[in-house]
Amino acid sequence: MAITITKQFLLDRALQYSLLARLNKPIGIFILLWPTLWALWIAGEGSPNSLVLFVFTLGVVLMRSAGCVINDYADRDFDPHVERTKFRPIASGKVTSKEALAVFVVLSLCAFGLVLLLNSYTILLSFVGAFLAASYPFMKRYTHLPQAYLGIAFGWAVPMAFAAQQNTIPNVAWVLYLAVMLWALVYDTMYAMVDKEDDLKIGVKSTAILFGDYDRQVMAILQIIIMLLLIATGLLQKMGVFYFLGLTIASGFFVYQQKLIFNRDKALCFKAFLNNNWFGAAVFVGIFLDYMTS
Repeated sequence: MAITITKQFLLDRALQYSLLARLNKPIGIFILLWPTLWALWIAGEGSPNSLVLFVFTLGVVLMRSAGCVINDYADRDFDPHVERTKFRPIASGKVTSKEALAVFVVLSLCAFGLVLLLNSYTILLSFVGAFLAASYPFMKRYTHLPQAYLGIAFGWAVPMAFAAQQNTIPNVAWVLYLAVMLWALVYDTMYAMVDKEDDLKIGVKSTAILFGDYDRQVMAILQIIIMLLLIATGLLQKMGVFYFLGLTIASGFFVYQQKLIFNRDKALCFKAFLNNNWFGAAVFVGIFLDYMTS
C-alpha cells in the first residue's frame, strides 16, 4: 500500500509540476523557439552546428518552463484574483511556493548545464539571460513596460545564438535582436489585453494599460517597424526571394492580428496572441528555404 501511495504521490507531483511549467501549453515554447531558429540558421548560414542546435532547442524548452514557474511564484498573490490564472497550481494551492522555487532552480541548472557544452562567450552571455528571465516577472510591479522587458529577455537568445555559432556578435544580430524584442512586446501586449480588466483591479501594470485607447495603433506601428528590421536583416545578409516571400506571408499574419484585436474582444485578443506562432513559422520557413536553395 505504501508503494502505491508513493507512486501516486510522485505521479501527482509530476503532473502539477508539468502544469506549473505550462508544458500542456506549448505556444510559449514555439514563439520563443522560432526567433532562436532564425538566429541559428542565419548565424550558421543555413547549416547550424548540430550540438549548438540541440543545446538551444532543449534550452528553449527548459528556460521557458523555468520562466513560467518563476512567473507564477512572483504572481502568487495576484493569480487567485484573475479569472484566467486562478486555477494555476500555486494559485489553487496544489503546489507550494517552496516547491515552485525548487522546480525553478532545477530547470535553470539543467539549462546552464547545457550551456556549458558551448564556448566561453556564450556561457558568459547566459548569465545575462538568466538574470533577465528571473527578474522579468517582478517588473509588472514597478513599470507599465513589463512586456518590453520580456522582449529584452526573450530576444537574448539571438545574440547568444550568434556567439555560440560564430564566437562573435555581428551587427546583423543586433538588428534581428531588436526585431525580436519588439515582436515580443507586441504579442505579449495582445496577451495582456485579455487580463486588462483584472489587472486594473489588482494594480498590476502592463503595456495594454499604458497604451490605453491607442493600443491597436501603437502595435500596428511596432509591427511595421518589426517588418522593416526583418527586411534590413535580409538585406544585410543578402538573402534571396524565398526569405522576402516568407516576410510577405508573415506580414499577412500581422494584418490578421490587427483584425482580431479590433474590438478588443478577450477571446479574439488571445487568438491574435496565438497567431504569432504562424508569424514566427513563416519567417523561419523563408530563411530555411532561402539557404536550402542558394
